[in-house]
Amino acid sequence: MTTSTRDAAGTTRSAPGARDAVFAQLSDTGRAEQVARRLADAIVLGVLTPGERLPSEAELARRFGVALVTAREGLGMLREAGLVETRRGRDGGSFVVHPGDGDEALLATRLRGFSQVELSDLAVYVTAIAAGCADRAAERSTPADDARLAAWLAAADFTGPAAARRNAGGFLLELAVLSQSTRLVREQIRLQAEFGPLLWLGMRDAALRAGAATSAGVIAAAVAAGDAGAARAEVSALLTGVARWLLSAKARIETGGTIDG
Repeated sequence: MTTSTRDAAGTTRSAPGARDAVFAQLSDTGRAEQVARRLADAIVLGVLTPGERLPSEAELARRFGVALVTAREGLGMLREAGLVETRRGRDGGSFVVHPGDGDEALLATRLRGFSQVELSDLAVYVTAIAAGCADRAAERSTPADDARLAAWLAAADFTGPAAARRNAGGFLLELAVLSQSTRLVREQIRLQAEFGPLLWLGMRDAALRAGAATSAGVIAAAVAAGDAGAARAEVSALLTGVARWLLSAKARIETGGTIDG
């Protein structure tokens, strides 16, 4: 099982499981904001890639289980945020735009909507799932798996915020795959699709990006060595740092500051 594939043009695409999670039906079918948030999260996380054409309004409505007007309103919110552009004509449609400043406003609003307790609880849950994946990966990975993870890390870029955000989430998906647990893979995909953009907002911070890259290497080495305890501990340390940054960012924007201070 892999977390990405390449299309005929050589463009890296996320695995079908992640894409299925993006377009799963919404629990509340009356809110255009949920359509916008689901798609915005997928764009920021990199599940939906720049230049990609989204399904039609009618198809989005069918997949999400919402009215056509609700899907249309959701796309309108994304256009206003600068995450989607709509083109007319024979080859027209709604296309993903590379996340810029628009996604910052969306994520800041979403971060403000969480209470301190909710953020802490989210971090605890994400850590529990990721630590479980690391634990099982250390027990079950083969030398071939370890080599593939090492190659994945060697190619991963943590130097910029957008790339680090995608690769931090991608690394947790890779660990889930190595756990050989279908349930853990499914849950990690769901968590990354739903909360990944918010969770990895801290990759804006250079020190946190560097720490994430270092932690990924330590975790991969522990998995290869079959050291489940070390792998679990490093995952917990990484996500504790991420949660601490999010809680600080929330406090800053609630007192009139910006995400970064």
